[in-house]
Amino acid sequence: MAGSTIGKHFQITTWGESHGKGIGVVINGCPAGLPLDEADIQKFLDRRKPGQSRYATARKEGDKAEILSGVFKGRTTGTPVSLVIFNQDQRSRDYGDIATYYRPGHADYTFDEKYGFRDYRGGGRSSGRETAGRVAAGAVAVKILNQLGISFLTYSRAIGPVSVPLAAEDLITAASQHTNGSFADIRKRILSDPLYMPDSISSQKAQEYLEDCLRQQDSAGGIVEGIITGVPAGIGEPVFDKLDANLAKAMFSIGAVKGFEIGDGFAAASAKGSQNNDAMRMEHGKASFTTNHAGGILGGISNGAPIIFRTAFKPTPSIASTQQTVNNAQEDITIAIHGRHDPIIVPRAVVVVECMAALTVLDLILENTGAKMENLETLY
Repeated sequence: MAGSTIGKHFQITTWGESHGKGIGVVINGCPAGLPLDEADIQKFLDRRKPGQSRYATARKEGDKAEILSGVFKGRTTGTPVSLVIFNQDQRSRDYGDIATYYRPGHADYTFDEKYGFRDYRGGGRSSGRETAGRVAAGAVAVKILNQLGISFLTYSRAIGPVSVPLAAEDLITAASQHTNGSFADIRKRILSDPLYMPDSISSQKAQEYLEDCLRQQDSAGGIVEGIITGVPAGIGEPVFDKLDANLAKAMFSIGAVKGFEIGDGFAAASAKGSQNNDAMRMEHGKASFTTNHAGGILGGISNGAPIIFRTAFKPTPSIASTQQTVNNAQEDITIAIHGRHDPIIVPRAVVVVECMAALTVLDLILENTGAKMENLETLY
């Protein structure tokens, strides 16, 4: 199977299936000397693991990461970092009946058409469980970027029809008013919320909506928003490796993602140029922007402003209500899917989005080292 690797300079390859012995990731390009242990990775995996609330699958997995290589005496060695997470709570019997039919909204049919064979236990490689390897690698990327002064704030922007009224700019302003100018307090609030929303009133409304979905044996979609601060101007390539293009690819590689936008996104299509352009001015001896409609990226290259993006997730396709489909004997049938499934993907996907963004930014920062002679002269 091709396509399990992403990145050029900080490159990751994920492996494993939902109901196999384990899942994992191999990181190539991690610089030597980074302090790293399992605890650094575990705090990210804990945000993604199942069983956190009634709005997540009841599958009980500790998602404990083990570092197999690339770390010695608590520091990375510059060699490949290999991580494994052993599966502990597989119930493959829950999926035995789907071997003969195709679940609506899943990759069952397309896998069969492509390979003539599929691992039907929970979706195999197309399962959301594959993202645990991405999160483990992303935790390493976030730690590197944090040491470079780059921070992430990622949260549920919308659950179904319930949207957080605070704009990303409001959260940035709120963070700037703190003594240390960081997202620490806001992040703490998000991490303590069962839906990872920054606003408790919106979260309560969203939970009520999800309760209604559960009663109707249905599911919900939503939007994850991300803010990246501290990225210097000049990161990203102007043609095929645009920062926004690579972010889009990274997000669309996550299962269930159906939309992505930077800055004003689709709203820019109905704006005038005079409204959409971000005016510039000198501030503290350097160029800055009075607005951020571009979302921190111009011409595929970061402009120094906060990078703001949104990722849309479809409703979880596994629902208990009756659906029409076909089986591999080419017969029309009706089904009701049973087993342990998330009624909504968004809350557990928040950390996946954050980690994929971190992997993308770090990869392009490393690529940028060769952009100018002065960069090489500083290094060597």
